[in-house]
Amino acid sequence: MRFLRSLLLLVYLVVFTVPYAIACFIAFPFLHADRRYWMAAGWCRATLVMVRWLAGIRYEIQGFENLPDGPAVLLSKHQSAWETFAFPALMPRPLCYVFKRELLFVPFFGWTLGMLKMVHIDRKEGKNAFDSVTRQGRARMEEGAWVIMFPEGTRTSTGTQGKYKTGGARFAVATGAPAVPIAHNAGRVWPRNSFMKYPGVVTLSIGQPIDSTGLTPEELNTRVENWIEAEMRRIDPDAYPAEASQATPLPRSPNLTR
Repeated sequence: MRFLRSLLLLVYLVVFTVPYAIACFIAFPFLHADRRYWMAAGWCRATLVMVRWLAGIRYEIQGFENLPDGPAVLLSKHQSAWETFAFPALMPRPLCYVFKRELLFVPFFGWTLGMLKMVHIDRKEGKNAFDSVTRQGRARMEEGAWVIMFPEGTRTSTGTQGKYKTGGARFAVATGAPAVPIAHNAGRVWPRNSFMKYPGVVTLSIGQPIDSTGLTPEELNTRVENWIEAEMRRIDPDAYPAEASQATPLPRSPNLTR
């Protein structure tokens, strides 16, 4: 049954994504940038619903009230593809992903990204690449978007911790925006590099914004890492069995469950 549900989800993604992307290509030249984003986010919303129907994957959000009413840099745990499309569907503001310029050449997915106001890194710019990211990101935040990054850079397996890179913290310090740490256990139901998907509930926990004023990128990065990793052990203690017996987590009621 799990194999069949995973197969049906894959079929949905193939069948739905291509015509939706084509519709975006046709409509985008006639739409304002904000409308382009929300049209693209419509695919994310539809997919989040289909993931629930086809794969039995639901979610609950904790700490939604911590999202600020102003500029912010969201720094999230990265375990699967789930959060990549779930965040645009769930967040109340447009999100601006930071990605490698090479992704612009990926058929359909990359082409759609190219018509949205995202931040792309051109590694050929060398030392100037970060300055370019800062300029692009600051402009997007002034337009009302939030910039989102994954400090670990790549997806990590459940129960593991990658090296937290300082790029997101550097950006927050450079722009003066607060950093919002986010933890989740999506790898439980949507493992990295796995065809199989498993029914269950993704717990998405949003921490209080961390003021970047007066902090070095390293200090801010350490605070983000400490909060996320401590929170991971609270929301998914079974993934860290060696530490579970030492933890004394405080219960928190979810704000939204679907």
